[in-house]
Amino acid sequence: MTAAEHHIVSRRPPSSGSPGSSGSSGAGSSGAEGSPGSGDGDGTPPGDRRRVIRRRLITLTIIVLLIGIPAGYLVISAGQSRRSGKDKEAEASAQGLREDWPSGMQRRIFELPIPGNAVGVQYYETNNWKASRMYVKFRTTSAGLDRFLSGVGTGRAALETGKVTIGQRDIKITGWLFGPGVDWSGTVHRNKDPRPTQSITVNMTDPAAPVVYVVSAATP
Repeated sequence: MTAAEHHIVSRRPPSSGSPGSSGSSGAGSSGAEGSPGSGDGDGTPPGDRRRVIRRRLITLTIIVLLIGIPAGYLVISAGQSRRSGKDKEAEASAQGLREDWPSGMQRRIFELPIPGNAVGVQYYETNNWKASRMYVKFRTTSAGLDRFLSGVGTGRAALETGKVTIGQRDIKITGWLFGPGVDWSGTVHRNKDPRPTQSITVNMTDPAAPVVYVVSAATP
C-alpha cells in the first residue's frame, strides 16, 4: 500500500471532561488540601505556634531571673555577714586582749572614760551585723573607779555586791574568770540606741586597787 492510500486521522486535544484530565485534577486538589502548611485545624501554622511558645519561655526565664537573683543575693549576703562576724569574734578570742589603750575615738564611741591613772589596760573590739562590742580591763584606784563610773553616767551606789554582769557569751570570748572567793560587784548602765550599753563588773577584793571589767555594746 502506498502512502497515499493511508487514512489520515486528525488529532484532537483531550476534552476537559476526559478521565485522564479529571484524575489529574483530583490529585492536585487532594494534595493542596493535605499540604503541611495548612495547620492542625485551629488555623495557626506550626511555625507560628513554636515562636509563641519560645517567646513565652524566654519571658518566664527573665521573670525567674529578676526575682531569683536578688533574693539569692540577699540570702548569701546575710550568710556571709553572719560568718564574717563569727570569724572576727573567733579571731579576737584567739588573739586575746591587746595590752594597750583603745584609741581616743574608740573610747568616745563606746563611752569608756578610762581614768588616766589606770594600769594594765587591755582591750579589743568586735563587730558584726548585730552589734559592735568593746572589751576593756584595767586596774585603777578607788578615786579612779569613781571617776570612771561618773564618766559613764552611773556611780558606786549602782554597784551590786556579789553580782557579775558580764554574760557567758562575753566570758567565752574574753576568757575572763569570775569565780568564787573574790569580792565582785557589778552594774549595767543602759542607754538608748544608738548609744552603747555598758556591763561593768569590778573586783573589789582590794578596795584601794579595784580591777574593772567592762563590755560596751553598741547596736548600729
